[in-house]
Amino acid sequence: MKLSKIRLYVDHPLSQGQSVPLNKDQGNYLFSVMRRAVGDGVLLFNGRDGEFSAEVTVASRQNGVLVCVAKTRPIVRPPDLWFLFAPIKKARTDFIVEKATEMGASKIVPVQTEYTNNARIRRDKLQAHAIEAAEQCGGTYVPEVANIQTLRATIQNWPQERRLMFCDEDLVGAKEKLQSATPGPWAILIGPEGGFSSPERELLRQMEQSVSVSLGPRILRADTAAVAALTIWQSSLGDW
Repeated sequence: MKLSKIRLYVDHPLSQGQSVPLNKDQGNYLFSVMRRAVGDGVLLFNGRDGEFSAEVTVASRQNGVLVCVAKTRPIVRPPDLWFLFAPIKKARTDFIVEKATEMGASKIVPVQTEYTNNARIRRDKLQAHAIEAAEQCGGTYVPEVANIQTLRATIQNWPQERRLMFCDEDLVGAKEKLQSATPGPWAILIGPEGGFSSPERELLRQMEQSVSVSLGPRILRADTAAVAALTIWQSSLGDW
C-alpha cells in the first residue's frame, strides 16, 4: 500500500478490516483533486475510534470504498472545555471555529449577545470547518458545533458544575488570573466586536460559576481574543 498523509474524517465505525464507503464530496476530493487510485493509502478518523490507515479498494467519485488496515493512533480527547463566542464576519467566524478546534475545545457554542452583528450562521458550515481543522492539524477528535442561542438563555440553562472563564474587557490591565482555579468542566466566553452590554456584564458577574479574567492591557479583536483566551486557559488548567 502506498502511504499517504491525506487524512479524512468519516462518519462511520472504524476497525481493522472495516470497509468504509465515501460520500460524493469525499470521492471527488480523493480521486479527482488528490488523484488517488486503487491501492493507495489514506488516514481515516471518526472522532470516536482513533486514527486508522486505510487502502483504496474502489476508486470512484460516486461510490468510492476504503478498507481499514491498521490502527495508527488512539483517540485523543481534549479537556472538558466549551468555547462560547459571538459570531462576527464570516471569514473571522470560520477562523475562530478552526482555532478553537486546533487548540482543544471539546464543544463550540455560538451565542447571540446584544451587540452581535452576525447572528445568522450556518451550523453545518461551521461544523465542516471544525472537521477540516481536525483533518489538517492531525486531530483525532472533532468538537460539536452547537446551534446559536442567546447569551441570556445560555446562562439561564448553565450547568451547575461547569465554571465559566468570562473574558471581560472592563478588566483590561487587571491582574486576575486562573491560578487559584481547579481543573474540571470549564467554558470560555469571549464577546462580540462591540463588547458586552452593561446588563450582560452584570449578569455574568453575578453567576456563581463565573470567573472574570483579563486578556491583558490591550483591547483585542474577537478572533485574536479567541486564541489568547484558549492559550491562557490551556496553559493554566488544560493539557498543555
